[in-house]
Amino acid sequence: MLFLAPNSALYIRVVALLSLLLGLNDASRLLGVNLGPVSPLTTMGLTAFVYLTIFCLARLIAAVGLWIKASWGAVVLIGATILELALYISGSPDVRMTAVGFAVRLVLLGAIVLIFGLSVRVRRAEAD
Repeated sequence: MLFLAPNSALYIRVVALLSLLLGLNDASRLLGVNLGPVSPLTTMGLTAFVYLTIFCLARLIAAVGLWIKASWGAVVLIGATILELALYISGSPDVRMTAVGFAVRLVLLGAIVLIFGLSVRVRRAEAD
């Protein structure tokens, strides 16, 4: 199923780019870009490294799905974002983010929910 709302193409692409940037940021953390000679695996711990890997891959895959306007991209992004935020709010020491990162993820979640709402509205209008 594709998103067919006529004026939402640019909006979906902006959300896809935001998802891509978050995924690339996570990838840079996984590679230890700012850590110097220290291994990111030893810095974060195994569980945090695995969580970050899963969220990174999910965001990158979701970005591709959103770019081609496939609804599975939004589903993957919603699932990964809700799970990450739930782990962070529950106090898991393995999921770390800044206040800005938390706010960006909330905005991303709100944007995807808005995209779904627009898509449902367009489908209902076409059905009538």
